[in-house]
Amino acid sequence: MRKLILAGTAAAVLLVTGCADMNMSDTQRRTAVGAGAGAAGGAVLGALVGGGNAGKGALIGAGVGALGTYIWSSNMEKQKREMEAATQGTGISVSQTPDNLLRLDVPSDVSFDTGKANIKSNFAPVLDRFASSLQGNPAATVRIVGHTDSTGSDAVNNPLSVDRAAATRDYIVMRGVDSRRFAVEGLGSRQPIATNDTAAGRAQNRRVEIFIGEQGRS
Repeated sequence: MRKLILAGTAAAVLLVTGCADMNMSDTQRRTAVGAGAGAAGGAVLGALVGGGNAGKGALIGAGVGALGTYIWSSNMEKQKREMEAATQGTGISVSQTPDNLLRLDVPSDVSFDTGKANIKSNFAPVLDRFASSLQGNPAATVRIVGHTDSTGSDAVNNPLSVDRAAATRDYIVMRGVDSRRFAVEGLGSRQPIATNDTAAGRAQNRRVEIFIGEQGRS
């Protein structure tokens, strides 16, 4: 059984290295890597529950992996460059995640005051530019996650974090972006990135995260 698992996993690795040719576009290469990741998982599952058929599991997993990943298209790269320019000097972090999402980390000194869900004046120009970039990439969808510091109870922080995410979405929608492209959630104070024992740490935790993705297509 162990040999079958190893053989299937090795086949998946070969699939990744063989397909992710340097002559491919970024999108094609990332799709191939997604296929390889699916193949690896499929190989293991095939060996464990598929009658030992790691090879068949790898093929099925490859298909799922290729179809289920986010792509990094030219539109996504263009959005990243636009947002880097729009956020320069603001303290907002712009990055590409390992799963090909564009991520914006918006700290409290840009986004929201303590206990508030009103868009601050220095956040508005960034969102204006973001709305414009979304209009140029109609395939992209957006997830906005609100966070709070630990000041106050969960009964206060949980809805406040949702309100912050919703306020961010609503501002962008008012600039002409379809509301159906958005998902919002609030995590209250459950995912701090700094200590809540200092004012500086609480300010870091009081933030909004924006994730933009373009779903892979067959």
